[in-house]
Amino acid sequence: MVEFRVDRASGLPAYLQLGRQVREALRLGWLQPGDRLPTVRDVVATSGVNANTVLKAYRELELAGLVEARQGSGTYVKSSLGSAAPEALDDLRAKFAAWVREARSAGLEDEDIDALVRAVLSGGSDDGAG
Repeated sequence: MVEFRVDRASGLPAYLQLGRQVREALRLGWLQPGDRLPTVRDVVATSGVNANTVLKAYRELELAGLVEARQGSGTYVKSSLGSAAPEALDDLRAKFAAWVREARSAGLEDEDIDALVRAVLSGGSDDGAG
């Protein structure tokens, strides 16, 4: 089950953070079709956001076709994201974790690592030439 975290300093609205975390869990195979999302009450208790914020996040996910609300039963995953095999994801996660440890030992902080990853993902130069 997903354990939501809300970073109030991120500048991203809490409902979008919750939605992003569900999407990430779907992409990583941590949530599968049929899985039940935490109840609104549980999310409120663990994350400190109000119920309307959770409802908005769940409604956005429902509009995207990723979850479905079942009256009196909860909110369930309807669809998955991502297509990589779980074994491939596990292998890549381990390699990436090793890379992050190496980056930190080289003096990079999380924001530096984030900037580097975003640059690579956006097709930025990887040879330092610009």
